[in-house]
Amino acid sequence: MENWDEIRTAYEVARAGTVSGAAEVLGVHHATVIRHIDALEARLGVKLFQRHARGYTATEAGQDLLQVATATDDQFTQLAGRLRGQGEGVSGALVVTSLGMLSPMLTPVLAQFRAENPDLTIRYLTDDRVFRLEYGEAHVAIRAGRVPDEPDNVVQPFDTGTMHLVAAPAYVAAYGRPSGVGDLASHWFVGPDDLDSRAPFYQWLLSQVHPDRIAFRTPDPRGALDAIMAGAGIGFVSGWELERRPDLVEVLPSQADWSGTLWLVTHVDLHRSTKVQAFLSYLKKAAAAWKG
Repeated sequence: MENWDEIRTAYEVARAGTVSGAAEVLGVHHATVIRHIDALEARLGVKLFQRHARGYTATEAGQDLLQVATATDDQFTQLAGRLRGQGEGVSGALVVTSLGMLSPMLTPVLAQFRAENPDLTIRYLTDDRVFRLEYGEAHVAIRAGRVPDEPDNVVQPFDTGTMHLVAAPAYVAAYGRPSGVGDLASHWFVGPDDLDSRAPFYQWLLSQVHPDRIAFRTPDPRGALDAIMAGAGIGFVSGWELERRPDLVEVLPSQADWSGTLWLVTHVDLHRSTKVQAFLSYLKKAAAAWKG
């Protein structure tokens, strides 16, 4: 097809359902949109849209075109994301993603890495969702749990994140300390806002206590730590966080099924880039220091 502008116009019309909506996205006059659609239909010899008072609805042929155009748009998005990360030097944007609870460990490393590479901009995205590296949403992901198995990713074991069940002295003074697992049902807890959390330690907790005993709920790991420190309930912190806060009382010995392996994940197209390799080396060196 010689005129990709016409195909993109049809794609946007199919997505928006109106000429005006497509014109706004494309930044052109609505007459240009109509002209592109008419020209494309004439070239293909089929009707791509049914015109009606509410807008445009794709015909079967239009749906076929939309499917192909969507795949093409996705491929360009992937390509753009990968190209943005392929600079020769340690410059531009470095996008790193992890669970929010890893921020106290990772943020100082990111800040120091940027200080040593002043042409770099750090974007640190903390979220429970899995960012799609193949779309360029991130250059490096630190993930927890089972081995990531998305195709075309390079996966390396990074660390084992131990979790600990703790309480503040104020909580222990008010409610006492659990004598064992069987005593947990009579205590109050700080936990996730989403009780379907995939975190293995939260799944274990919900197998031991009624959801009503999770009296303070938050999706934010920092908020959970602040609540534990304020005596709102018993909750989980990482081993790294526990070392920083010796005033916290560990109420039960850490169990193996609370913890999980952390994985470094990069896309194969970016894994060998100078920027990504420099950061991975820096991060691994910092992690070695965490372990003493």
